[in-house]
Formats: sequence, C-alpha cells, structure tokens
Amino acid sequence: MITAGIDVGSTATKAVIFDGTIRSMAIVPTGWNPKEAGRSVFNEALTRAGLLEQDIERIIGTGYGRVSLSFIDKKVTEITCHAKGAKFLFPKTRTVIDIGGQDSKVIAIAEDGAVADFIMNDKCAAGTGRFLQVMTGVLDITLDELGRLASGTKPASINSMCTVFAESEIIGLLAQEVTKEAIASGIVQTIAQKMMSLTSRVPCLEEITFSGGVANNPEICAILSSAFGAKFNIPNRPQLVGALGAAIVGFETIK
Repeated sequence: MITAGIDVGSTATKAVIFDGTIRSMAIVPTGWNPKEAGRSVFNEALTRAGLLEQDIERIIGTGYGRVSLSFIDKKVTEITCHAKGAKFLFPKTRTVIDIGGQDSKVIAIAEDGAVADFIMNDKCAAGTGRFLQVMTGVLDITLDELGRLASGTKPASINSMCTVFAESEIIGLLAQEVTKEAIASGIVQTIAQKMMSLTSRVPCLEEITFSGGVANNPEICAILSSAFGAKFNIPNRPQLVGALGAAIVGFETIK
C-alpha cells in the first residue's frame, strides 16, 4: 500500500509518499497558483520515489489550498494531519505547536492520538511566518540571521503583536539606535508571547512537537522552548509534518 499526502500552504507546498515509512518527500514554493504547486510537488515526490501516479492507492490533500487539488481522493483539515504526522514522528506527542506562513496553531492530542482540542490564530499575522518576514524585512536581515542575533541577547520591548504596529515600533527603535540584536530578541519574544497566549486556551502537555517552517531555525526553537519551560521535539523536516499526516490518513483508510 502506497499513499500520498499533499499539504498546500500559503508559502510552501509539500508532498510525502508513504508506505508505512516515508518513501519520499518534496517541497516547492506555493506561489500564485496552488493547484499547479500541488501537481508539481506531487510529481517531484513520485520521481524521487521511483513511482508513477497509478502506483499510489490514495491521495489526501490538506492545507488552505487543498480545495484547488482536483486529482486527490479526499480533503482533510490540517489540524488532523499535523496531529497524525507529529504522533508518527514522536509517539509520545501530546501537544503540537505549528507556526506556518499565514497562521499558527496549537493542537492538543489525547493519549490515543485523537485531536482533543485546538486553537488557530488565522485572523491576523501575529505569531506567524508572515509576521517574521515583515520584521526581518524592516531589519534587512534573513530569518536565520534573526535567530542568531536574538540568541542570548536581552530583548527590546515590543508592545504590539499587530504586524503593522510592531513594524512601526521597530522603525522607532532603530531611530533610537537600539541594536538589531535587542530588536531581534524582542521580535522572537513577541512570537513566544503569542504562542503562549494560544496555549493558555488549550491543554498544553509534554511532549511538545514544533512543526512549520519557523521550526527550521534552531535559535528560535531554543528561545521558544525556554519561554515554555519545556523541551520541544523538532522534526528533521518540520514543514512536512502536515503532508506526512495526510499520507498517514490515506494509509489508515485502506489498510
């Protein structure tokens, strides 16, 4: 049995080919055409696995752009898929923290692996990859540089979690000659505060698995982990957790 999961996110589209283990994976930018990105990433994952589309028994779509995929067998919410993927990678996972391009989410997982509760921040960019993209743009640095600058530095105070107001605050701090290191640390602390405010509304139990593109940054992971007072599980490819979960959903429906 071989299945595929395709996760069409706002910034990246991911695919996983699954046969009980991860057979192959691929990531492409979503760009302006999520339908095309979904087909492209699926084809790339098939090529890497040495398979043809007819070899795949079930294709599951997830993510905001899943509605654009005409060739899939079923659409599943990213909440379910992130829980499935995290639980597969780290079987003792009880909480998933996901920071994506346009939303962030906290998912509580019951002992049997079912989703017990969740909350999403999808109405504004605070605490998302988009927030970090805007802030790093103001500082004229990359996300990797943000993590390095923020590490071990006392944070500047950034009072607003709104992207527009926070951007104005940072411009003001630069005018006051506050160091980029202090501002970078303040930005990451703002993300931590936003995620902690979300976890105050759902049960947050260890083990905690951190997924999404932001989890690729080890310094930011360390700062968030310290803020939560708990060790985070970090997947090798944290962006792929949702696609993996989608492939697992497909696998479970045919086994």
